Amino acid sequence: MGLTLSVVMPVYNERFLVRESIRRVLAVEDPILERLDLIVVDDGSTDGTRAILREIAAANPGRVQYVEHERNGGKGAAVRTGIGLARGSVTVIQDADLEYDPADLPRLLVPFARDAADAVFGSRFLAGEYRRVLYYRHTLANRLLTTICNLLTDLNLSDMETCYKAVRTSLLQSIPLRSNDFRIEPELCFKLEKRGARIYEVPISYSGRTYEEGKKIRPRDAWFAFWTMVHWWLVDDIYKEDEYGSKILVRMSSVPKFNRWMADALRPHLGGRVLEIGSGIGNMTRQLCPRDRYTASDINPHYLDYLQRGFEGRPYLDVRRVDLTQPADFAPLAGGYDTVVCLNVLEHLDDEDGALGNIRSALESGGRALILVPQGPGLHGTLDQALGHVRRYTRASLRAALERNGFEVQELFDFNRVTTPGWWWNGKVLRRRNFSRLQLKLLNLNVWWVRRLDPFLPWSGTSLIAVARRR
Repeated sequence: MGLTLSVVMPVYNERFLVRESIRRVLAVEDPILERLDLIVVDDGSTDGTRAILREIAAANPGRVQYVEHERNGGKGAAVRTGIGLARGSVTVIQDADLEYDPADLPRLLVPFARDAADAVFGSRFLAGEYRRVLYYRHTLANRLLTTICNLLTDLNLSDMETCYKAVRTSLLQSIPLRSNDFRIEPELCFKLEKRGARIYEVPISYSGRTYEEGKKIRPRDAWFAFWTMVHWWLVDDIYKEDEYGSKILVRMSSVPKFNRWMADALRPHLGGRVLEIGSGIGNMTRQLCPRDRYTASDINPHYLDYLQRGFEGRPYLDVRRVDLTQPADFAPLAGGYDTVVCLNVLEHLDDEDGALGNIRSALESGGRALILVPQGPGLHGTLDQALGHVRRYTRASLRAALERNGFEVQELFDFNRVTTPGWWWNGKVLRRRNFSRLQLKLLNLNVWWVRRLDPFLPWSGTSLIAVARRR
């Protein structure tokens, strides 16, 4: 079966070229392409383009979806509108100025079909296809920006500024794009890299417009692109707000030393066959592997994609969707593990007994559950509300929940006393709803000595860890 493609075309004052550009897109046919639909976004055109687009949309009701912006918002704003309407399995951006040839679109789809690509960039600088020679100044600026991009990321691109960026639609629609102009190009590139996307490049033909046609290279554009790359290198804004709390969990990936401290607390109780509930983007998975068998699980489809890509090539590890509230998800796992790790999940669920029963079902007789939950009902505040916490636990309430569900509690200990005052201050006094990046960075920098001080602090920890054996 072929792929379905949504082509997003932002348009602003292109009355001389847009009709031919749309004709070429709609003429694309290839065995790899099952269906192509075109989303045209007029971004406040004032030169007669709008009348042409209305005529074309009326003549192609099944293939062209047309949207108008009342005012010009920039290429990025138009692209965002188009992405929100995309329904194909892959979405690509196509400028309306005929610099890029739609006949190359099927070539962009090959890595999706053959290599499970997440994104494919059409490069104007790769060998393998004839193209119009770019002006030296144009080439130099693009190569310089691409080199900076490669230095700031783990990529090895040849053409970061290319318009032709084809991306799996579900992935693209989960990424927040903030730029309203051409800075959307480096922004998308950096965010795809931070999401761990499999990015491929293929050669494309290119026919750049001349200076006389209005395509001058302005030094300030390169300067803006540079600072955009620096900005998105420093800022982790790679998930839209969703029902899974994706944005908050990604921030915790910026504290690897803290995650290592947590893993060190769990590792002495870990067996050889481990099921991890709520693996997220693998912050803890990386710390606890390798094992004889390791199953990383989550319910967030974006996290599952990330885990499958991030842990590819590890034969002992599998990734699967497991909902802690669904007994059917645990039926294939029954009795298959000597350890279940469940960190910061139980407090989100109304039915804690059902969840603990499912954990018990996955364990062999005598197997252990390692449960980490937030401690201290008095700390419950706006941070807990933002995270979706139904409750915070006490030692007595966690012990009682485990014992009535067939577990014998072997150990129960505090974890992370040092952040208890900060949690109270942020969630109860300042009433914040997210973690300060500065606070997280300071915590990560100071973990080396904080973890040694932690056991001697005279108050309870932010979290509580239980080691419980299945009876």
